[in-house]
Amino acid sequence: MSGVDAAVAAAVRAAASSSATAVTVAVVRGDREEVRCSGRTGRGRAGPCTPDTVFELGSVSKTFTALLLAAMAARGELALDEAVDRLLPAHWPAVAVRSRAPVRLLHLATHTAGLPRLPPGLLAAALPAWRSNPYAAFGEQELRAALARTTVRVGPGSRYRYSNYGVGLLGRALAERAGLPYGELLADRVLSPLGLGATTCDPDAAGRAVGYRRGHPLPPWRIPGLPGAGAVRASGADLLRYLRAHLDARPDARPAARPAALASALADVQRPRLRLPASGDELCLVWNRRRSGGRELYFHSGGTRGFTAFVGFSPQGRVAVAALVNAGPTLNGRFVQAGYEVLRAAS
Repeated sequence: MSGVDAAVAAAVRAAASSSATAVTVAVVRGDREEVRCSGRTGRGRAGPCTPDTVFELGSVSKTFTALLLAAMAARGELALDEAVDRLLPAHWPAVAVRSRAPVRLLHLATHTAGLPRLPPGLLAAALPAWRSNPYAAFGEQELRAALARTTVRVGPGSRYRYSNYGVGLLGRALAERAGLPYGELLADRVLSPLGLGATTCDPDAAGRAVGYRRGHPLPPWRIPGLPGAGAVRASGADLLRYLRAHLDARPDARPAARPAALASALADVQRPRLRLPASGDELCLVWNRRRSGGRELYFHSGGTRGFTAFVGFSPQGRVAVAALVNAGPTLNGRFVQAGYEVLRAAS
């Protein structure tokens, strides 16, 4: 068994040890693609898994929001250093910053805005559904109330702090600038140009897997107030197209392979913006970048209460990996680590 085969098998075993009924591991190596799926049924659970089965992506959605930001910047609709308050409705509360320096779009896309991980008020609203869908009751009204209660106590751009709130706010700001709901805007500017027909923000999308937490089926994940942070769902086949587009946008890609649509935006999201504290890793627009064995690895993981996802790519070896399972994240992060090991083995 090759190193890649062994790593893929380990990822499937990690999924099998949970309550999952569907797992997809998709791999690109050069011009070759493979999507391996495993599924089972029982006690009313979901049926067989295929390359077109749709999984919730959780925070992997943030990479789509980053690409949407870069695409809108490339079209001249906004600038990365534009203040977020300029994009939000005039009657909304402004983000209070003690240093009086504005929170910019680039800060939101690099987790350096100084915002907390979750918006004020979300935990209280989420308690009744904390184990299934904590964001479901957090909509526009709650987001506006959170902004009114938010004070940034450090200078924007000065400190890294991972924030669902920040990238969710970024997605809302982009939607406001375009005058479209986030899901429609993403479909128009990113999904349709890349041919991602199964990728959507619709929680009731056809072909979706049912998520599980500790053996119990869960309702679809809903995140109405912060869709840019975690509303996207996709199939393994679509994620390979998405990741291959990132590979083909590199300057060292074959000219004929470079995507005509979104070419500059796909390259821009891969440019390092800062070095993460206490780490050799770098942060691009949302994407993490790590040097390993002389190669660059770009990666991001995500999870909802009922799904876990990992995506990554390595330009030097023209390698990309997507690992998806319909079971919620575990404390030991075993499935995400298994997905990362597939990326390392394939690179």
